[in-house]
Amino acid sequence: MSPSAITVKSVPTPQTKQLVTTSKEDSTKEKTPLQAISQGVCLPGIPLFSSYDKQRAWILSHMAGAFRVCARKGFTEGMSGHISVRDPENPHAFWTNPVAKHFATLKASDMILVDYDGNPIGGNTSRPANAAGFLIHSAVHKARPDVHAACHMHGKAGKAWSAFGKKLEMINQDVCYFYGDAQAVYEDFGGVVFEVAEAKRMAAALGPKGKGMILRNHGLLTVGGTVDEAAYLYTLMERSCEIQLMVDAAAALDSNAKIYVDDEAAAYTFKMASDPESLYWEFQPDLEYEYEMSNGVFEN
Repeated sequence: MSPSAITVKSVPTPQTKQLVTTSKEDSTKEKTPLQAISQGVCLPGIPLFSSYDKQRAWILSHMAGAFRVCARKGFTEGMSGHISVRDPENPHAFWTNPVAKHFATLKASDMILVDYDGNPIGGNTSRPANAAGFLIHSAVHKARPDVHAACHMHGKAGKAWSAFGKKLEMINQDVCYFYGDAQAVYEDFGGVVFEVAEAKRMAAALGPKGKGMILRNHGLLTVGGTVDEAAYLYTLMERSCEIQLMVDAAAALDSNAKIYVDDEAAAYTFKMASDPESLYWEFQPDLEYEYEMSNGVFEN
């Protein structure tokens, strides 16, 4: 079935991987991050699907849910903000949201499929996509074949911290998810992105290993192998900006020296918490809450 002809339906999460238990016999072996966080039976891995149609429907429902989670957390700002997800069947095209529709009202059936030239080729084309968003996301998807989803919004704390044009500091456990090359800064600002050249510079600044990027005087951008990963990292980076601002304000008022997470501990935390499967699961509590609050309406 072509992307333009799909009907999005709720797809239950399949059992895709054998559940893993730990025992004394294998306790000395190195565990995966997901095994390490699971006491006893391990959480299942990211779902796999028997057809592109089923995978696409699942992706679009999670994408719509991600927008609603972001709306509930207050990350909306007029027409700004967008999520893109690479189509599983057509890797040179991606799904994105219609411009000027509130995140809290988005459904899977609202999403638009665009190709790398910006042409709408499927989905709901009753509204246009965001032109600036298209340039940013297409540049990221072209530069990083491993990136299947990208999230960019204009949250308050992210915008505030972006004024400094510098990385977040390793001042707590959670921000270590952006340790080292996983965090980047785009140090230029030329206004709303309407030029291909600037979008390409943004993608280059993210680098080959970047998971989150601070866009100076602009906001935040996060990426992932799933829309769940990219969305969770956005919520985490936004919260990390808020905490960074709070800590800096407290340190300035009280002349207190900040205590940083040392490199060894930060690197270990990144290794054990920032893999795709763990980050996928980090988003599921918020997504399940949104499902309960909206009665799953976003899946349609």
